[in-house]
Amino acid sequence: MRHNKTINHLGRKSGHRKAMLANMAVSLIMHKRIETTVAKAKALRVYVEPLITKSKDDTTNNRRTVFSYLKQKEAITELFRTVAPKIAERPGGYTRIIKTGFRQGDAAEMAFIELVDFNEAALGIEKAAEKKTSTRRSRSKKAAAAEGGEAAKAPKANAAAAKAPKASASKAAPAKKAAPRKTQGK
Repeated sequence: MRHNKTINHLGRKSGHRKAMLANMAVSLIMHKRIETTVAKAKALRVYVEPLITKSKDDTTNNRRTVFSYLKQKEAITELFRTVAPKIAERPGGYTRIIKTGFRQGDAAEMAFIELVDFNEAALGIEKAAEKKTSTRRSRSKKAAAAEGGEAAKAPKANAAAAKAPKASASKAAPAKKAAPRKTQGK
């Protein structure tokens, strides 16, 4: 029975486990996707999701709290500046675990763990599906005929407009005439 065994110790002492999870969390935040074993990925999900939730509210106290777990300024900056705005509307479930098979050497079950809103391939599929669902309304026959009539008149208007600026330019800038000279004695 598993009474009172809430966390997977991953075969490590608490100091080693905390350091490993902190390093993996930093790698996940910086690279948005890492490959690890399934057991570590599940432990990392439990470790990193509360930190991402704290990053939604950008306060000094939350930054200090997250820094006490991660201990890297670059990761804190990345988390609060780029990750938090993208996951602002999401109520939870910021990570996804994708099983990839078994490792060659020891047959450990491997998986990718990634931030959900940063997977371009999955987001591209969703965006393509959204574009297909939108419908385009057909134009009425009157509007199409009016546009066709305007298109036929447009070349004539363009030709007239092309000639007009040249003529007005020559009229607008005539050569300056010399003022008549005053003669003395008259």
